[in-house]
Amino acid sequence: MGSASFLKRAQALLRIRNQLARECLAELLAVFVLILITLSGSAQMVTSFGTRGNLLSAYLAGALAVMVAVYTAGGVSGAHLNPAFSLSMCLLEQFPWWKFPIFLAVQTSGSFIAAGATYALYYDAIWHYSNGTLTTSGPRETASIFATYPSDYLSLANGFLDQVIGTGLLILGILAIMDTRNKGVPKGLEPVVVALLVFSIEISMGSNCGCPMNPARDFGPRLFTYVAGWGAEVFRWVEGRGRGGGWQ
Repeated sequence: MGSASFLKRAQALLRIRNQLARECLAELLAVFVLILITLSGSAQMVTSFGTRGNLLSAYLAGALAVMVAVYTAGGVSGAHLNPAFSLSMCLLEQFPWWKFPIFLAVQTSGSFIAAGATYALYYDAIWHYSNGTLTTSGPRETASIFATYPSDYLSLANGFLDQVIGTGLLILGILAIMDTRNKGVPKGLEPVVVALLVFSIEISMGSNCGCPMNPARDFGPRLFTYVAGWGAEVFRWVEGRGRGGGWQ
């Protein structure tokens, strides 16, 4: 009885009643889960020299991560996960504008923290693979584990177009899935269908830049690599950098 009473008191103290705080914490956790799984799929592929993963497995990890993240926070924050989606909801008057900068900060923070967790998880593997040097280019570069970089043939204009089309298709697909006037997705399976949408975009439009359709997913981990020792080169567009390694 005493133990049960203590647990009830603890739950009462820890319960968050403010709706905005609940939404922010849910969004933070969901983005953390999304990016942790996504980056870990990339890290496993890169640091194992492709023996324990390839682009297809990494893309699949990213798509399934979307599914897990939506299930994690969908009932609390709506599981936006992506500033581009939050902005779209604002433009469609389905999300208040004053919440947008808050969600943007939360989503970016979740991505940054997840990048740190991935770095800690694969710390030994990254340093072994890179021969003790954190670089953004060359045969042993590791920056593309965390952020997306253009293929060596890609121009800035073509890269911009790639992102506009990829992100636009993602938002269009999600809005179509959510539209109750369309043929409905069985209740509870919406995250699965969104994951399939993400996967279809990844395997069809990933070669140019790696499909970084989520600004928070790209900027948060990129900022982490800058802080963690890869240097300011992570923010520069450099031809020949190579791999491209990002998802949604």
